[in-house]
Amino acid sequence: MLVVTLAGGIWVGVALMSIGVVALEAFRDMRVDRFLASDIWSSSTAVELITLPLFILMGELLFHTRLSENLFRGLSPWTRRLPGRLVHVNVMGCTLFAAVSGSSAATTATVGRITLQELLARGYDKRLAVGSLAGAGTLGFLIPPSIPMIVYGVVADVSILELFIAGLVPGLLLAALFMVWIAFRAWHDPTLVPPMEPAIPRAEALKALGNLVPIVFLITFVMGSLYFGYASITEAAAIGVLGALLVALAQRTLSWLGLWQALLGTVRTCSMIGLILVGALFLSKAMARLGLPADVANEIEAWGLHPYMLIFVLLLFYLALGCVLDGLSAIVMTLPVTLPLAVAAGFDPIWYGVFLIITIEMAQITPPVGFNLFVIQGLTKDGIFRIAAWALPFCAIMMGFTILITLFPGIVTFLPHSARG
Repeated sequence: MLVVTLAGGIWVGVALMSIGVVALEAFRDMRVDRFLASDIWSSSTAVELITLPLFILMGELLFHTRLSENLFRGLSPWTRRLPGRLVHVNVMGCTLFAAVSGSSAATTATVGRITLQELLARGYDKRLAVGSLAGAGTLGFLIPPSIPMIVYGVVADVSILELFIAGLVPGLLLAALFMVWIAFRAWHDPTLVPPMEPAIPRAEALKALGNLVPIVFLITFVMGSLYFGYASITEAAAIGVLGALLVALAQRTLSWLGLWQALLGTVRTCSMIGLILVGALFLSKAMARLGLPADVANEIEAWGLHPYMLIFVLLLFYLALGCVLDGLSAIVMTLPVTLPLAVAAGFDPIWYGVFLIITIEMAQITPPVGFNLFVIQGLTKDGIFRIAAWALPFCAIMMGFTILITLFPGIVTFLPHSARG
């Protein structure tokens, strides 16, 4: 039924809600209308959801600043002597912007609108430039603050702060692996990059770092207040909005029209996510009333899968699902079934959240429903499948990274467990 409703063009949130209603009406003798109304109210008024529009608004405001130009000017003097040269700006820029955005698409669009133009104009290979942007843009989901992590925390009922802390080290490691791959490709095939440019004097390179002051200020302003316990998640999000406004005002880039567009974009994004979230939470409770998660868990448990094999099956499952659904929908639709399986196999819910975020990162660059692919298509006018082919090595790196954190879960859990202690 879900496939039919989604194929018919019905909104994901409405489709999820309608399936829950039909299932309860058919198999349970209860007042579904009252249950639905009560569930929608309790889900949509959860305190944890206040952070969602605030972080989205912060990203929308930053889109109207000169952060993308500042990132390129500040980072390019320090990468031009590395193997791969200025292509590394894609990864480093996305890593920094992800720390103040929370959105993969916003990270890709903001960094890519400057770096792609500069890289292609200087003679860098288009495949490497576009592929690195597609891969690095997904870091907006993993490096906190992350919108999918907030949604996962609400649905899975785990600490959003611990999720944020858990995503920090994997996000930085993944960025480092991307840079290693870029360096290897440029070393293996020097024709991918133009001849090395003359070195910039150290004083000039240090002066260029001044362009990074606004984004470093925001990261310190928001994440510093969060990690050192000066603010809660919601307060840190509000601080982020204030910081973004201060940066926009200092740069004199935010007009009344830009402010209106930022507010309107926030309302649209929150409405979409809110409807999906409400529908998914209602469906999960309907499934629990019907006993479906427990039945599925018992059936899979009867297969006797090794925990590593279970994670491998879930990885393939989410990769396939990512080809037809956006990552956020995939999380909220499947979490009531897959999370109990992972926990029963001995995996930490915080670890599973980071694993899930990485899998939907891969969904961002897999056709035909990869949001990052659509963003880059708007920047380059290339076909979706061509961009996906250029991003394939970075998708493979993410897949290998999921194996690494499965074998060594402490990469994810060490910081949050230390903070908890």
